[in-house]
Amino acid sequence: MPYIVGLNSGSSFDGVDAVLCTINIDADGHPSRPQFVDGLTVDWPTELQPLIMKAFENDLTLVEMTRVNYAAGALYAQATNALLAKAGICPSQVEVLGYDGQTIYQEPPNRLKIDEYRTSDSKSLVDMWTKGGFPCGLFIAESGVVAALTNITTVTQFRPVDHALGGSGAPLMQYLDFVSFRHEGPTVTLNIGGIANLQLADQDRSKMMAFDTGPGNVMLDHVTRVRTGNAYDRDGELASCGQIIQPLLAELQAHEFFSREPPRSAWRLDFGSHYANNILDRYATSSTEDLLATLAMFTATSIERALVDFIIPKTDIRRVIASGGGTRNATLMRFLTDRLAQHSLQTCTSDAVGLPAAYKEAIKFATLAFATKNSLANNIPSASGASSYAVLGKMTFAPRLARGTEPLSTSVA
Repeated sequence: MPYIVGLNSGSSFDGVDAVLCTINIDADGHPSRPQFVDGLTVDWPTELQPLIMKAFENDLTLVEMTRVNYAAGALYAQATNALLAKAGICPSQVEVLGYDGQTIYQEPPNRLKIDEYRTSDSKSLVDMWTKGGFPCGLFIAESGVVAALTNITTVTQFRPVDHALGGSGAPLMQYLDFVSFRHEGPTVTLNIGGIANLQLADQDRSKMMAFDTGPGNVMLDHVTRVRTGNAYDRDGELASCGQIIQPLLAELQAHEFFSREPPRSAWRLDFGSHYANNILDRYATSSTEDLLATLAMFTATSIERALVDFIIPKTDIRRVIASGGGTRNATLMRFLTDRLAQHSLQTCTSDAVGLPAAYKEAIKFATLAFATKNSLANNIPSASGASSYAVLGKMTFAPRLARGTEPLSTSVA
């Protein structure tokens, strides 16, 4: 079976994950469930970390952003090369490498404006973004750099095509879930990255759902960083010592985001540093432990709320399969398990089905890239709100595949 490589650095910005998998095309024409072979995580270099954080705040110049884009590509290439060296695999053995890039900005669709544009008599495609409310985003790590420095055909930028079709472009986990669970009946998966999202997978793609539930780790990590200087609350140890601040929890649960219907997506516009800093200012006398406990419970109740409101009424489910960095936060997972047990739902991690929870997002991008290279529709319109199926991703060929490099023969007249 072909080897594929996937890379991911999510909204929590806690390192670049790299995975090596094998995959094939099944008899029904769709990819088989990818088989994990190896993986590793590399940290963002200290010189890049503050620049990425400034980019999140729209505080980089165009010149700085351009150089960071290329440098991020070099980091992704470095992670790939380290993974191949670890596994003893040559670039020529890898069919394709996939990643989406580090999300810097993501703007969700404005469904009302999109509907107004589609029913208007406007013939201007430019109006789709200047007036029409279509979604957009910026995702860095230059694919030309990655392809050149790994010598592997690279697919990236999976969201823009879905955006142009009116889809949210986020989350993207639903395609891997379709591939992995289409023969098992309705399956619900949960990914807890910086933002948390739920997916309802089904063999009938018209019944599938995928949408963000609210924050995952993004606010937890921000508060930990501001209060302690550490990147995150390891194992949820600080949160485990805290008490829930009930007025704050009620305030968080009243956020405008929860009035939106799926398909919906969240980003730092909703739960980013400005929002978190406002909480830190107003609850300056609250302990770090209490703040983190409250935010962990907020993530858990947001997930519970999404399941109760949108998924449980549609299908008979008994378990939720979780993945992402949030599964390493024992306090968050304890809160979540207790909340879901009230609805007769069991919680397990995707390790139980052969997809390591820590690496599932990277596996997702490897699978999306494999589909792109094979011209397979890899979006789920019912989940994203896109108007049609499409092949997502932009492909950059490995330099080793270049043709026409032989010297031209000279002819004598």
